[in-house]
Amino acid sequence: MRTFLDCIPCFMLQALRAGRLAGLSDEKILRLLMDLGEKIRNIKLDDPPPKTAVMVYDLINSYTGKTDPFKTVKKQSTEKALALYPRLKKDVSESEDPLGLAIRLAITGNVIDFGVPSSHDLESEIEKIMEQSFGRRDEEEFKKAVTGAEWILYLGDNAGETVFDRLLIETLARPTTYIVRERPIINDATREDALAAGLDKVATIISSGCAAPGTVLDQCTPEFRELFRKAPVVISKGQGNFETLSESDAPVFFFLKAKCDVVARHLGVKKGDLVLASRYLN
Repeated sequence: MRTFLDCIPCFMLQALRAGRLAGLSDEKILRLLMDLGEKIRNIKLDDPPPKTAVMVYDLINSYTGKTDPFKTVKKQSTEKALALYPRLKKDVSESEDPLGLAIRLAITGNVIDFGVPSSHDLESEIEKIMEQSFGRRDEEEFKKAVTGAEWILYLGDNAGETVFDRLLIETLARPTTYIVRERPIINDATREDALAAGLDKVATIISSGCAAPGTVLDQCTPEFRELFRKAPVVISKGQGNFETLSESDAPVFFFLKAKCDVVARHLGVKKGDLVLASRYLN
């Protein structure tokens, strides 16, 4: 998916929020925003937004002096999700449709994203979203695909959300390779974050090699690209992975909450809708 003009204010807002989170003064945040405005003049609209986001967050890091300004937030998100894990695990195991519930919870976990405007209490958000309808729900196609799959490639998104991914992986009961970011960016999950969620107990964890908050294939390692090429089923979590893989021919199923108008339009849903979309049914 290309970058739209609508994405530019989002880049600026992310810089503003990251600067405030890092405790920068208003004067320093203003310089950050002005500097970012200059750099945005040179971005390529043909690139997916996560590719541009690398420049945005490298600039933010240069102002904050931190390589992982969201580290504390990620830790807190994971701890909150782990506190809910035993109850959610019990709910899934006792459900009449364990896989269906685990799928919904995995998408619900995608609300934990500090790269978009949000102020939520995790437990109340889960309760609310459990009652929400899907804008698009290719669930039967997904269930058929995983039934015949020998293994699954799972592209992670945010820290904290990783705990909900663990629930789905446990329910699928298939050998799974879980993909994390190469280095910290926004609150996306790195290997450290995946380990904190206990994903090493249920999956093999590797990095894609990509620094972007998405999966830019030409920036990924040969090892990852080979896994992606061979995977019988790919679960792709979140907007960043959707934005970078929406034109892929791989057997991808996109799990996300449509958090902006651009992505919602691209998927034919409303902003805020839950989405389980098969690449083959686009």
